[in-house]
Amino acid sequence: MITDRENGSLYTTILNKIATVEFGHPASNSFPSELLERLTDELNALSKNDEVSLIVLKSQGEGAFCAGASFDELLAVSTLKEGAKFFSGFANVINAMRKCSKLIIGRIHGKAVGGGVGLASACDYAFATVGSSVKLSELAIGIGPFVIEPAVSRKVGKGALAEMTLAAHEWKTAYWAQEKGMFAKVFETTEELDKELEIFTSKLAKYNPEALSEMKKVLWEGTEKWDALLMERAAISGKLVLSDFTKNALNQFKK
Repeated sequence: MITDRENGSLYTTILNKIATVEFGHPASNSFPSELLERLTDELNALSKNDEVSLIVLKSQGEGAFCAGASFDELLAVSTLKEGAKFFSGFANVINAMRKCSKLIIGRIHGKAVGGGVGLASACDYAFATVGSSVKLSELAIGIGPFVIEPAVSRKVGKGALAEMTLAAHEWKTAYWAQEKGMFAKVFETTEELDKELEIFTSKLAKYNPEALSEMKKVLWEGTEKWDALLMERAAISGKLVLSDFTKNALNQFKK
């Protein structure tokens, strides 16, 4: 499946039972709602595809891995319903990653902010480069990383989550993220990353698909209530984005 639209792009290639899903957007690989919907649908489809044993999730270019949700769409939210719908985009993607029957390996080649950190955390295993710093800046603009928090906390724990969220202006290094459990391995260059990623995924794709699927279930035990939880969190963020504090912060940020 290959799609390419003005509102971001999404490409999927399947080779040797490995599906590589690549998303992209001119604004630092951020996600407008439409692209989040397409990624959710693609992951759901791949989950049922018997020709696929493994998924690699990556983004385009050499800059940021993912800058999170679309800032322009965030500014345009004007009602509680719009707010909840806007933030449900990442909720749907994370739940699709969680429930996908295939293991998802993340290729994190650059910085990740907000929802991008959520995506990296929702991968079952992630390779990163030294330039893949992470930041949760949501409190600085009057909201919080409520939707992605369960995925982030599952990987790094509440203590590390507090370090990221309360120091909203600070970048955490890729090695910090590796130490906390978000990244499995960190490489000096993207060339090294890609070489090791190919070796790792080639081996993994040759394992028993049923065993891989059962292992996926084990990794996500205890998350069965996330369908409802993440939507509740989306409503919280949707309410906060309408506050005077957040509106002022967003306008200052835009300036």
